[in-house]
Amino acid sequence: MSNEATTTGQPFSIRSLIGPLAAVIIGMIMVILDSTVVNVALPNLMESFQTDVNKIQWTVTGYTLALSAVIPLAGWMTDRFGAKRIFLLTVAFFTIGSVLCSFAGSAEQLIIYRVIQGLGGGMVAPIGMAMVFRLAPPEKMGAVMGTLGVPMLLAPALGPVLSGYFVEYLTWHWIFLINLPIGVIALLVGMKFLPNLERKEVPQLDYLGIILAPIAFATLAYAVSEGGKSWTSTQTITSLIIGFVALILFIIVELRQRQPLLELRVFGSSDFRRGIVITWLMQIALFGVFVLIPVFLQQVKGYGPLQTGLISLPQALASGLMMPIGGRLFDKVGARPLALVGLSVVTGALVMLAQIEMTTGTGYIIGALVLMGAGMGLCMMAINTHVLQSAPRQLVSRVTPLTTAAQQVMVSFAVAGMTGFLTSRVREHMGAVPNPLEAAVSSYGDTFYLAAAIAALGVFFALFLRRPRQQPQQDPAGGDAQPNAAMMAGH
Repeated sequence: MSNEATTTGQPFSIRSLIGPLAAVIIGMIMVILDSTVVNVALPNLMESFQTDVNKIQWTVTGYTLALSAVIPLAGWMTDRFGAKRIFLLTVAFFTIGSVLCSFAGSAEQLIIYRVIQGLGGGMVAPIGMAMVFRLAPPEKMGAVMGTLGVPMLLAPALGPVLSGYFVEYLTWHWIFLINLPIGVIALLVGMKFLPNLERKEVPQLDYLGIILAPIAFATLAYAVSEGGKSWTSTQTITSLIIGFVALILFIIVELRQRQPLLELRVFGSSDFRRGIVITWLMQIALFGVFVLIPVFLQQVKGYGPLQTGLISLPQALASGLMMPIGGRLFDKVGARPLALVGLSVVTGALVMLAQIEMTTGTGYIIGALVLMGAGMGLCMMAINTHVLQSAPRQLVSRVTPLTTAAQQVMVSFAVAGMTGFLTSRVREHMGAVPNPLEAAVSSYGDTFYLAAAIAALGVFFALFLRRPRQQPQQDPAGGDAQPNAAMMAGH
């Protein structure tokens, strides 16, 4: 099979990036949009399928676990078949999965179709970002990633509003059908503008890693979810044992592979370890809350779906405003000050949310959400870029699947863990407070306090960040650097 012509090595210009950026952005907007629209629709889905939050949250958890299962294949697939071809195929597969979701007749069917969606959408971000990374010079990386982040956050901004409108005035089915025209546009733009990058000789695929990773992460996420009901139940203990055994075996297998599914050797870099731990803490604190806030606003505060979407809109706009600022500041001051300030703001916003009562006004809620979005936008891209730059240069192409897959695993843990914790707090408060609404408010407050404590832990670890040592740029002929700067803001 002949190699495709590479576009690397050409003089850099912003104009040369517009077409490829547009294709990547549209594809990623579709994937992120799908996550945000589902969040607002969860209460309606619970009512339509006559189920509870513990079950319906698996439409989010199953989706993110499916993403994490296929993300590690991104590097191998692009090396084997070409980045452009695989990017277009995954966009098409995700679009088909979206149409299937719109025809779901039960919660179980919807969960299955969401998994299909995840299997299609998992490689869109790492492949698209890898192509952009190859075209942008290192000294412009912060600015390019920050600029890319603004359109990426259009999806979190538009998603809740579109979802609220569809659920309130049409039906929930349209939150998935909206992906059909977006997917078609992404395919057309991608076919025209995405560059044909060179392919490489590929090693044998790590089949054992492909089997062990989903088993480990899915069973651990299930255990975290069930732990909210009881950490001593047979289901929880069994899932924990299976999950930890699979995880240990997976680590052993990956460390012994010359070309592993996930490049765990990168954890040998202390700068990488510091950055990735902060990233994980930020994701756990934020993304579990993102799922619960729409449910809280509708089921406890009594807002309608569209009003919930409009209340969520300023948060995404604040992130979109601060993300390019964070990207440009990163090029000047590095990740540490941005992480300290951004995560401190997020912590304060979560504490504000924990103070909400039945009489709390809408303005207060919007203010807390705006602060949370601004803090996330300021530090998210900076921390992600720091993680990529701190990886040993020869391992960067393998770090992309690791960081992206780890993000989705953390999101699934966050959603399952926060939902499980909320369920346990509701049960406890219901025994002490006769008013169900008061018990629910107190339970959500406890959950937001937990998220704030996790974010505060991220602030502590940010104190130890340092600028990674500069590493020589890799010769394009020797391999491309594929980052994961696309931490999904909307999950």
